[in-house]
Amino acid sequence: MLLAIAALIVGIALLLWSADRFVDAAAAIARNLRVPSMLIGLTIVSLGTSLPEMVVGAIASLAGNRDLAIGNVFGSNIANIGLVLGVTALIVPLVVKSIVLRREMPALALSTLLALLLMLDGSLTRLDGVALTAGFIIMLFWLARIAKRNQHDPLLESLTESPTETMPTGRAAIWFIIALALLIGSSRIIVWGAVIIAQQLGISDLMIGLTIVAIGTSLPELIASVVSALKQETDLAIGNVIGSNMFNLLAVLAMPAWIDPGAFSRDILWRDFPVMLAFTLLLFLVAFALRRQDGIIQRIEGALLSGCFIAYLTLLYAQS
Repeated sequence: MLLAIAALIVGIALLLWSADRFVDAAAAIARNLRVPSMLIGLTIVSLGTSLPEMVVGAIASLAGNRDLAIGNVFGSNIANIGLVLGVTALIVPLVVKSIVLRREMPALALSTLLALLLMLDGSLTRLDGVALTAGFIIMLFWLARIAKRNQHDPLLESLTESPTETMPTGRAAIWFIIALALLIGSSRIIVWGAVIIAQQLGISDLMIGLTIVAIGTSLPELIASVVSALKQETDLAIGNVIGSNMFNLLAVLAMPAWIDPGAFSRDILWRDFPVMLAFTLLLFLVAFALRRQDGIIQRIEGALLSGCFIAYLTLLYAQS
C-alpha cells in the first residue's frame, strides 16, 4: 500500500514535468521546421493542456482499466471548475471581459451534450471515438478561425501561447524522446499505483480515477490559473479551465473509445456526468448570466465552487 502511494505521487510528479518538457521539445522542433506559430499553438501547445489526462487515459485503457480512464475525464473537469477556479477566485476575484469566452461557454456546452448523447447507451464504441475525434478536429478549426479575427484574445493566448524556450533540433529531438518515454512510464506507474490502492481499499478503479488521479492531473491547470490571476490576467485563468474541459471531453474521452471500447460503470452516467454538468452550469451562472456587464467570480462564489467540490468528494467517500 505504501509503495503504491509513493508510486502514485512520484508518477504524477514525473507526468507533469515530462508533459511540460514534451510540449517544449515538440514546439521547438515544429518551430525549427518553420511551422506557423498559430498552428503550433493550436495543436502542440493547446494539446499540452490535457496531455497528462490523455496519456493516463490511453495507458489505463490499454491496461483494461476503462472506468479509471473515463473517471479521470469527468473527475478532472469537475476539479477544474470546483477546485481550480474555486481556489483561484478565493485568492483573486476573476473578472471575465473576453467576448470569445462568451462564445466558448456554448462550445463547452455542445461538447458536453455530444459526450452525453454518445454515452447514454452505457458504453463507448469506436464509432463514438470517431464522433469525438471529429468534434475535436472541428473545435481546432473553430479556434483557428477565431484566432485570425481575435489574435490577442486572452482565451486563445491561454491555449496557444508558445513556450519561450528555444533549442536546436537535435537537442529538442532528444528531449522529445526522453519526455515521451517518461510520459508513458509515469502513466503506467500512476495506473499501477491507482489500481493497487483501489484494491487495497476495496473501492473501484472509477473512484480512484475521479479523485486522486483526476486531482493530480489537474494540478497544471491549478498552477497556471493561480499564476495568471496573480498577474491580473484573470481571463487566462478561466480560459485555461474552459479550454481544458473541452479538450478532455473530446480528445481524452476518445482514448478509451478507440483503445478499449465497451460498457462503463453506470455511476458515471447517473452520478458523475450530472455533477459535471451542474458545475458547468454553475460556472456559467456565476460568471455571466447573473450580470449584464462584465462577468466576475467573487471570493464568495469561489467559496461556493470550492464547497461544492468538497461536497462531491464527500459524496464519493460516503458511497465508497
